Amino acid sequence: MRHTIKVIGLGAGDIEQLPLGIYRTLIEEKHPIFVRTLDHPVVKALQSEDVSFISYDSVYQQHDQFEEVYQAIVDDLIKNAKEKGSIIYTVPGHPMLAEKTVQLLLNREDIHTEVIGGKSFLDDVFSALHMDPIEGFQFLDATNFKRNELEYRQHKLFCQVYDSMIASEVKLTLLEDLGPDFPVTVLEAVGSEEEKKVTIPLVELDQTVELSNLTAVYIPPVTEDHLNHTFFRLREVIAELRGPNGCPWDKKQTHESLRKYLIEESYEFIEAVNNQDDDAMMEEIGDVLLQVMLHSQIGEDEGFFTIDDVIKTLTNKMIRRHPHVFGEIQVENEKEVMDNWNQIKQQEKGNKDKSLLDGIPNELSQLSIAEELQKAAAKVGFDWSDPEPIWDKINEEAQEVKSAIQLNNQNELESEIGDFLFAVVNLARYYKINPELAIHRTNSKFRSRFQFIETKVKENNFKIEDMTLEQLDHYWNQAKTNE
Repeated sequence: MRHTIKVIGLGAGDIEQLPLGIYRTLIEEKHPIFVRTLDHPVVKALQSEDVSFISYDSVYQQHDQFEEVYQAIVDDLIKNAKEKGSIIYTVPGHPMLAEKTVQLLLNREDIHTEVIGGKSFLDDVFSALHMDPIEGFQFLDATNFKRNELEYRQHKLFCQVYDSMIASEVKLTLLEDLGPDFPVTVLEAVGSEEEKKVTIPLVELDQTVELSNLTAVYIPPVTEDHLNHTFFRLREVIAELRGPNGCPWDKKQTHESLRKYLIEESYEFIEAVNNQDDDAMMEEIGDVLLQVMLHSQIGEDEGFFTIDDVIKTLTNKMIRRHPHVFGEIQVENEKEVMDNWNQIKQQEKGNKDKSLLDGIPNELSQLSIAEELQKAAAKVGFDWSDPEPIWDKINEEAQEVKSAIQLNNQNELESEIGDFLFAVVNLARYYKINPELAIHRTNSKFRSRFQFIETKVKENNFKIEDMTLEQLDHYWNQAKTNE
């Protein structure tokens, strides 16, 4: 015997819109009909004609998650179908539209699910809104959606906005991108005699309208002035700047001409971080992103790569190099994470038979190259395990600098000062201090203090070149005190 569940859609409106064949099937059914919810005008009309229903409304009160509700309904339907041989299960609207229980039934191999039909409420929605979905349309479940799924340039319709809590979640998510006064349209019982349609400010979505299981919320396409915070809009702007009618300066740039700007913008961001200036950080990291976008657009213009390729490469790398997050690898600490990272990186680069020092860019500052050389050597144990030998090395190199000074040998002095700086970089690395950032911070500090001295000298009508070191030191100490 084949166990069958016949799924019938009750449509979006009242019983007058129910197809005659489906109406007869329901009226002539001798056994109680299973229904997901009794809260539907067609159910009420059929009950008045002595049609009996078994409702799953109570199941919603027994579980905290919708997934659990839907699974419980499906399990009970299959149980009854196997006991009775065949049952009828009715749902609002069309069975294939926003009906998770139907999808779960169709995925089961131990039961035959037959979808008989029903009118979708989308037809009435399109008519009520005078909207053509070919312009671009998103249909979203208000109880289960993510902000990054929203395509604001298309028509959007949220279903299952059945109470103020769900409406509040929709509102709060949309407010991340849209203003509080952005107009949204609330639709109620579309296609029935009780149909209502009202347009309100987004901020009032969970406050001024009545909500039910027949409520839907429509969001019209959003104009560009609302979308300047989105990635795709940034990409459009950069493409336009480089386009035929774009900016002469932007169109002229190449990968080579932009190199210095990437370095400058990176240091300006570092300075903002050092100053703990959030507004400046936001602006400066944006300038760094601008360089990424310009390089990517140049790559696209020349036919070599696009920003999509850049993002895909980065995403794949992050997943591949974090098997402890996206795979089955187990790690205990940060060291094991870095060991895995370096091993995977080596496999990717195919560097097993090459020098450990390969791959360090010559374009880095010499302080950074020194740090990277030391880090590469440390991977095979060529490193000190405690700071005392490092201090000894620094003192040794300092003495050699003094000896070179006494010999009055400029080449030897340059070499020994280089050795001294290399040892200092080793000390910084041991204490996990980036030497480049450290010297950048000191340079910024010196600049600020010296400019303070210049200001004070000018205020007192002196010439800085006429002042003694002791007088300048007095202002220097004032600058330190003011920091």
